[in-house]
Amino acid sequence: MPFQIITGDITKIRCDAIVNAANKKLKGGGGVNGAIQKAAGPELLRDSLALGCCSVGQAKITDGYGLPCKYIIHAVAPHWFHGLFRRKKFSQLMSCYRASLKLAKELGCDTVAFPLLGAGNCGIPYNAAKAIAIMEITSFLQENDMTVMLVL
Repeated sequence: MPFQIITGDITKIRCDAIVNAANKKLKGGGGVNGAIQKAAGPELLRDSLALGCCSVGQAKITDGYGLPCKYIIHAVAPHWFHGLFRRKKFSQLMSCYRASLKLAKELGCDTVAFPLLGAGNCGIPYNAAKAIAIMEITSFLQENDMTVMLVL
């Protein structure tokens, strides 16, 4: 049940699954999403688009393609918009972690790496995003055997 907070490049982490900070349309973008899209190769974009849209707070999965992982879990975090509807946004961000961890468990993953969801292009304040990540990952690991890395 290890939980590690590390610094590094999530596209270089060897694990069963990495989580992508995706957008609703599951197409390429900037930040972590752009880095993952670039490192994985063009097959990722093709297969991501074939999945269709993904709702905020939910997650979908693709293969790992050119990355050192079996799977990429695409989670869609909420946009902050100056803190409007703060409680709903936090609930949606919590749901991103839960949905991603549930998928990883269903796939039989032993290791999963997350970026700090919502703290980049979505604009959720860093400390709030980090607190939610730690809370949701820790809660999951109390009842599940998996190694989870939060890659900052």
